[in-house]
Amino acid sequence: MGRTLVIGDIHGSLRAVTQVMERAAITPADHLIFLGDYVDGWSESPELIDFLLELKTTHKCTFIRGNHDDLLMQWLHTGEYSEQWFNHGGRITMERYNALAEEKKQIHILFLEGLKDYHLDDENRLFVHAGFTNVNGIHHEYFPRMFYWDRTLWETALALDTSLSTEDPLYPKRFTHFKEIFIGHTAVTRIGQTVPVNKANIWNVDTGAAYRGPLTILDADTKQYWQSDGVDTLYPDEAGRN
Repeated sequence: MGRTLVIGDIHGSLRAVTQVMERAAITPADHLIFLGDYVDGWSESPELIDFLLELKTTHKCTFIRGNHDDLLMQWLHTGEYSEQWFNHGGRITMERYNALAEEKKQIHILFLEGLKDYHLDDENRLFVHAGFTNVNGIHHEYFPRMFYWDRTLWETALALDTSLSTEDPLYPKRFTHFKEIFIGHTAVTRIGQTVPVNKANIWNVDTGAAYRGPLTILDADTKQYWQSDGVDTLYPDEAGRN
């Protein structure tokens, strides 16, 4: 029986992915759920997507869309970009993609277009990059981009009064629709952590690989996790998003 393994935000760190997958002893029996943000930060975004395309030919993979992946796709489609994207990891990604052959770009565009907004499994566990805003759940979300941009789900979890029961009228209704919710998007390094953090029924697996944190793989069932070295040590000649 394979494991359900959740992989946090990668941000172009191919070396971290290969290292942590080896440490987790990944096998083709495992279901690998990637929470998005494959690009922007470290210099190997194109190589990482090549690696993921190859990986899905031998392993069961679910690829969820992150906000950085959407920003890259929009730029590849239109040539337009925001200064915010450029200054938050997009510059190095743009440089690398400008050097690629058009055929390779088209293959990567197809990958980016095929990313899922979320994954809901048979155990009613939700896997999503950022969150959702509608109190009635993902199927009622008016703003689909919030699946990869929202931060209020995690901020609400962090601020939640832990004495509230799930039956309390003050308990966030959003949390009650799913057995567990696995997210990335907002690095736990913001609260001084470098390991997966659980608040209410939400697990945040973004352990800061875009910065100086490690990349994490979390077993969704047992909550055992494996980590790469701090990604900045794997790319000593680069700044990442630091």
